[in-house]
Amino acid sequence: MHPLFADRPAAGRALAGQLAVYAGRDDVVVLALPRGGVPVAFEVARRLGAGLDVFPVRKLGAPGHAELAMGALAGGGTLVRNDQVIYSLGIGEETIAEVVAAERRELARREDAYRLGRDALDVTGRVVLLIDDGMATGATMYAAVDAVRQRGPAQVVVAVPVASEQACRQMRFVADGVLCLRTPSTFFSVGQYYADFSQTTDDEVRELLRRAVTAG
Repeated sequence: MHPLFADRPAAGRALAGQLAVYAGRDDVVVLALPRGGVPVAFEVARRLGAGLDVFPVRKLGAPGHAELAMGALAGGGTLVRNDQVIYSLGIGEETIAEVVAAERRELARREDAYRLGRDALDVTGRVVLLIDDGMATGATMYAAVDAVRQRGPAQVVVAVPVASEQACRQMRFVADGVLCLRTPSTFFSVGQYYADFSQTTDDEVRELLRRAVTAG
């Protein structure tokens, strides 16, 4: 199987090319799901001339199956459960509560670590482009859309370089617009479609956000 993208910045440039309708507008904000979505979103924001911020969301990995999402957690207390996974694996409520508590702590840590005291961008009445490096189940993005809506945007548009057909299709029921550049018929993980899918670090996230603020 040949990778679709060299790395996340390359994927971001490809994605930006399909989002040109949003270029030069002062009502557009780009929100990245960290960490992997930040290098993608940085390229999109730079090419569109839009503000960039992070929107931390944590996948709730199923015990013993970390790659499988039993739900997702986003800012503002938004919790999305994947009951199909929970029931199929027989995961108890006590276990779920423990995972949620741990991920809430990590969510708070990332908020503090990434913004370095800067306030979150105001999305009230604006068009939000919500970006990640890909979607497998869509659980994380679903939580993000739900949480962003609580902040009063005019529209929420989901944009990713690659996604499973099912995740892309289901996202159309919750977002105002959806752009999935590629939806391979056989989909196992987001990483398989990148030649370089090395982990994005906290330092890289902070540096990209600093560069975005400086450019703005």
